[in-house]
Amino acid sequence: MTTADDRTAGTPPGEPTAPLGRDELGDRVFTLPNALSVLRLLGVPLFLWLLLGPQADGWAILVLAVSGFTDWADGKLARAFGQASRLGALLDPAADRLYIVATLIAFVLRDVVPFWLVAVLVGRELVLGLTLLVLRLAGWPPLQVHYLGKAATFLLLYAFPLLLLADGDGPVATVVRPVAYALTIWGAALYLLAGVFYVVQAVGLVRRSLAEARP
Repeated sequence: MTTADDRTAGTPPGEPTAPLGRDELGDRVFTLPNALSVLRLLGVPLFLWLLLGPQADGWAILVLAVSGFTDWADGKLARAFGQASRLGALLDPAADRLYIVATLIAFVLRDVVPFWLVAVLVGRELVLGLTLLVLRLAGWPPLQVHYLGKAATFLLLYAFPLLLLADGDGPVATVVRPVAYALTIWGAALYLLAGVFYVVQAVGLVRRSLAEARP
């Protein structure tokens, strides 16, 4: 998808960055990047079933790995072939968030991660949902994904399979556990920080709209 660096080019430092206008993103629906995003979305229920049903962790890790690859590939393809679209700008972050929330809920049910971690990260999603609603009411489209959010998602999607491997008593679990915890902590911290930046940016845009509406 369109990167934050592309979007912020030419924006003065300290100024809230406006999201791409509707005319700057294509209307196409049937594109390869969008197909990859839909494939990732379809993998969410399969991933949950593998974790909570047969507890086939190996297959769940494979689904997560495929999701991570398609997350990287759809952005590269969209930029390479000029196929960035409004639908893709919605599907890409939606798939990321669904995987993260679904994984955290499954991990809580299996006692892999503590409940407070899930509460904090899911709370972040609720705040961003309200922020998105306020932006829409103010006439702004959804903001593009911040690079910190992408970095956080990258860390968490690597942390999750390692947490599954660490959920045991063997030598592999002993070696993997500190790495899994480190990636989880850093990923969660960046995920929260990206959410704060999103809210701050949205507040700036809403203030701009209110200022422009004054007579």
